[in-house]
Amino acid sequence: MNPIRPDKLLQSKWTALAPLNKERHFMVVKLVDIAHQRCQIEAVLTKKRYIIDWHDLTDSSVWQIGWQ
Repeated sequence: MNPIRPDKLLQSKWTALAPLNKERHFMVVKLVDIAHQRCQIEAVLTKKRYIIDWHDLTDSSVWQIGWQ
């Protein structure tokens, strides 16, 4: 389980352990709705943005902290 502090989430870097469309490295670029626990991540390579539940980042079988 990855530890996450919501106050340190913005600009944090993440590696997807199962990349999709060659997108592996992401950065949290926006806290969309902290009350509903959503954030926006951006793929470093393609600059595509996705809105996810930031609790998904705690799953260490899917996400790893930092860029690996």
